[in-house]
Parts: sequence; C-alpha cells; structure tokens
Amino acid sequence: MDKLSVSQEDYLKEIYRMYTRGETIRITDIAQSLGISKPSVNKAVKLLMQTGYISHEHYGDIQLTPSGMEVGREITENFKVARKFLSEVLGVPEETARAEAHGMEHILSRGTRKKMKKYMKKLKKQAK
Repeated sequence: MDKLSVSQEDYLKEIYRMYTRGETIRITDIAQSLGISKPSVNKAVKLLMQTGYISHEHYGDIQLTPSGMEVGREITENFKVARKFLSEVLGVPEETARAEAHGMEHILSRGTRKKMKKYMKKLKKQAK
C-alpha cells in the first residue's frame, strides 16, 4: 500500500469515524461532515480507491477495505492517545490538545503510541 498524504489520512479517518457510528458513507455525507466541496471529496475517494483503502461504486456507498479499516483505526487511536497525553499528562488545554493531536496523529509511530499509553497507565497506578 502507498503512503498517504495528511489530507488523505484525514479523509480516511472521517470515513472510519462514520463507519464506526453506523452512518451511511457517500461523497455527499463526507463533504457535509468535513465542510469540503463534493469535487474535492470525489478526488480523494478516487485516490483512496487506487491505494486499496476503500471501495466505491459510482453513486453508491463507500466501503472500507480491511487495510482501510486498519489504517483508519490506527490514525484514530493515534489522535486519541496524543490528545489524552497532551491534556491529562502535560496539562495542555483541551482545545489546544485536540489541535496538536490532529497533527501528531499523522506522524506518531505504533511504538511511540504504545509507550505513551504505558506511561499514562503507570501514572494512573501511581495516583491510586
């Protein structure tokens, strides 16, 4: 699979979010959710199809492939862990933590994410 751009990861993360909520996933739905034009979403969907992360029939629903599910889950998990680490461990205000975690979600490795989670778990144990 090809390496995705930050923008493509954002689209994939949104498709994954919609999927986990049981929502219908169409070009229009993604455009409305992200506040982006339908032609922009259509272009991104074509690229994600070419990389094998989603499938989409013309005017039909968008489906995540197994690899799309995995990458969407990874990006989402990176965001959650980074946001929690910034806000709960470092005391960064929530709004700032969310914005900065959005940038971190694209570069955080699985190993670093695991270490952050382990560190937060350790701090939680020490607090008891």
